[in-house]
Amino acid sequence: MSFLRGERLLLRYGRTAVVHGVSVELAPGRVTALIGPNGSGKSTLLRALARLHRADEGEIRLADRAVSLLGARQFAREVTLFSQSRQAPHGLTVREVVAFGRHPHRRRFSGPSPADRTAVDTAMTVTGVQEMADRAVGELSGGEMQRVWLAACLAQETGVVLLDEPTNHLDLRYQIETLDLVRDLADDRGAAVGIVLHDLDHAARVADTLLLMSDGRVHAAGEPHQVLTAEHISEVYGLPVEVETDPRTGRIRIDPIGRHPARTRKHPVEENA
Repeated sequence: MSFLRGERLLLRYGRTAVVHGVSVELAPGRVTALIGPNGSGKSTLLRALARLHRADEGEIRLADRAVSLLGARQFAREVTLFSQSRQAPHGLTVREVVAFGRHPHRRRFSGPSPADRTAVDTAMTVTGVQEMADRAVGELSGGEMQRVWLAACLAQETGVVLLDEPTNHLDLRYQIETLDLVRDLADDRGAAVGIVLHDLDHAARVADTLLLMSDGRVHAAGEPHQVLTAEHISEVYGLPVEVETDPRTGRIRIDPIGRHPARTRKHPVEENA
């Protein structure tokens, strides 16, 4: 399994710097979550790790190799990216789209191998799209298509998995199943996982390491309990919060304090008093 490192990365859009000298390391068997408000640079940083955004300064290395020296097919055999910006292709079935993930492993002009078929079936099963394998992707909802693209990434069977907001557009069941799947990738497959999340509770649930970003810089980094403090969150988001640890599960719970107090329903006895 391979480490993926970004070292002192400076990333720009045009002349505007959006990430300022950030370093990040994705280690085998661990989930690293990039969190922060909109415009903090987390998705741009993830795209740079996937070689989809050029670094103006710094270097990205896969194990001991500079990724700039790797061919596209070689890189794709080791690193995959789940992105929010993919469009659903017309005229293809779910199985055909998931099979896209096997292209880096296939020889030119060759058909799918038994290993390809197994990888596709496994990816569809764990993402819950096996039953729709023969449906046209044009018939799917946004959330269903999200799971199909995730299955295509898993079928790629890489040692490094990059995920940009994989729980967006999913209902509660599939949000939690996706987070469980992310943990399985790290715990069972030993993958190095980098994931961008907006939901801080999701980040606390799934990550070993957090990078809290603000204005293109790392505001705090470390284990969830070190990063997800009321002080850090309030400073970055400009919103007062309360943070507590559930005594039963040990999970961090974050309660943002808005302008309106939480509404509570009176007990029927109190209403009739």
